[in-house]
Amino acid sequence: MEIIYLLIPISLVLIGLIIAAFLWAIKSEQFDDLEGPAHQILMDNDKVQAKETASPKNKGVK
Repeated sequence: MEIIYLLIPISLVLIGLIIAAFLWAIKSEQFDDLEGPAHQILMDNDKVQAKETASPKNKGVK
């Protein structure tokens, strides 16, 4: 029964830390775009490749 006096404050501190971490994640916009990075993997990067081949660095190289 005496252990309950230790477990209750420890659990309250842990709950407080979890809530603080969750609020930090919301403020730092961790949950704004959940599907974007997953879909970005499937997209082709044709525009990026076209820019790389047209860059001035590649004009002098044969």
